[in-house]
Amino acid sequence: MRVDGRERLRSVAGGFIGILITGLVSRGAGSTGAAAWLVAPMGASAVLVFAVPASPLAQPWSVVGGNTLSALVGAACAMAIPDPAWAGAAAVALAIGLMFQLRCLHPPGGAAALLCALGGVGLKFALFPVALNAVLLALAGVAYNRLAGRRYPHTGAAPAPAAGSRFSAADLDAALAHYNQVLDVSRDDLGELLEHAEAAAYERRFGELRCADVMTRKPLAVQSGTLLQQAWDLMLARQVKALPVIDPSRRVVGIVTRADFLRHAGLPRREGLADRLRALLRPSGLPHADKPEVVGQIMTRAVRVASAGRRVSELVPVFSDDGHHHIPVIDKDRRLVGVITQSDFVRALYRAAAPG
Repeated sequence: MRVDGRERLRSVAGGFIGILITGLVSRGAGSTGAAAWLVAPMGASAVLVFAVPASPLAQPWSVVGGNTLSALVGAACAMAIPDPAWAGAAAVALAIGLMFQLRCLHPPGGAAALLCALGGVGLKFALFPVALNAVLLALAGVAYNRLAGRRYPHTGAAPAPAAGSRFSAADLDAALAHYNQVLDVSRDDLGELLEHAEAAAYERRFGELRCADVMTRKPLAVQSGTLLQQAWDLMLARQVKALPVIDPSRRVVGIVTRADFLRHAGLPRREGLADRLRALLRPSGLPHADKPEVVGQIMTRAVRVASAGRRVSELVPVFSDDGHHHIPVIDKDRRLVGVITQSDFVRALYRAAAPG
């Protein structure tokens, strides 16, 4: 178990304070002739309450119910079974079964049952000092853990399913049923831990991907002076929806998309759109035409680009919120080296989420 230094100090201080308070109050409440005012199982209970307060085995009902009921079982077995060995074995076994049944499983309860069975004590011993010790220790645990910023009693809140999570609450229940053993962690806490682990693994794997790892290399591109008909034919032949526009040094100066063509062809008026598109693409042959003739006249100049070394995860809002479908990728000299499409992006997401 990996625990930081401050958490260790909290646990050590909590154990000291809890046992001290329990011992002092119990000693003051006991009669002078009492054989014991603090029992050893409380030391084990303190480990659970102050070192692992989130454990189902460390909750107040487990501390009080587990210790007290087990002590009663041990005392009863001592009175009913003369042989100490048989009495001790029966006490521990019955205590475990009772704690399971009453949902107060607490390992120190087995020690309390064995102590009472071997010591031959009466039923009163289960009330004092065992029950009083357990109540005082649980109250000290509630006060100390809350002052230390811990949630105690620890009631795990069911985690909301994470977006894209690959397992559901039903899957977790099925896995626990297959495991079929007692876990020292609540079902809800286990689910939350798995959610965080999955998210961390996804972030680690997706966060390592760079644009250069997922981009389409040697992308198609045109220049500002490329005729509209040539650019359109290239889009149709290669089945792409956008073409980066570059200068002679391959620096990106814009991007032209099918939407640019349709917008200049009069997209809002659907009647005769095909004819208007053909008219747009047809060169006029005049030195000075009123309609656009080359890519530079219809391209989008404010183009969003990404460097080859940029993390792919940083492009999530670009694709999801800004509505971009194609992101040109440039090198350190701002020359075009690739393009990331929505298909490339989805492929990267799948690769990051895939197991292995």
